Amino acid sequence: MSDPSDSANEDRPTRRVQWDALAAIIASLVGFLALLVAAYTAYVQRLTANIQAEQVRAQVWPFLIAGNDDATRSIVVFNKGVGPAVVREAQIFVDGKPQPDWDHVLDALGVAKPRDAYKISLNPGVFSPNERISIIKFDQAEAYFRFKAAAVGRMSMKVCYCSALSQCWMYVDDRAVGPKKGMPQMDPVQQCPRLRREEIFYN
Repeated sequence: MSDPSDSANEDRPTRRVQWDALAAIIASLVGFLALLVAAYTAYVQRLTANIQAEQVRAQVWPFLIAGNDDATRSIVVFNKGVGPAVVREAQIFVDGKPQPDWDHVLDALGVAKPRDAYKISLNPGVFSPNERISIIKFDQAEAYFRFKAAAVGRMSMKVCYCSALSQCWMYVDDRAVGPKKGMPQMDPVQQCPRLRREEIFYN
């Protein structure tokens, strides 16, 4: 006749193995959950950092636009953005050919150089938010309208500018004078191109 205590003693190691296996499974689940929580926390932190970075970029975003202003008899460049626009390089073209300054622009357009024209440097320069600068202004209406008539459809402009955070854009306006055909082209660029000296517009 067998002793019942012997059977109980044989079951104890089996139960211990089962509890050890269950404890190992629970420990693995806890570790896995901790890993998931850590990964989710890192994702939320990264998402928050990206949102904050986008907010900072939005707070210093510049937006340049150019065109003629008949009321002031001038060609103006206006920063409609909320941050400063740092002009790295500017070009003005007549019939697709880059011009180095306003005298060459007027010569290429076949317009006599007026003595009363006021010119200000565009390149290099910094435009504050909502700043509007007349890069060329005519005192006499007759001289201005002669210039405008000659420049419509022939004068174009490219301006590469950057924000305070060194994000850069290329503004391309095929109709720098006269009515626009839609919004001018505005493309983000990694950096402003390096141009030859004769391709850059200086006053």
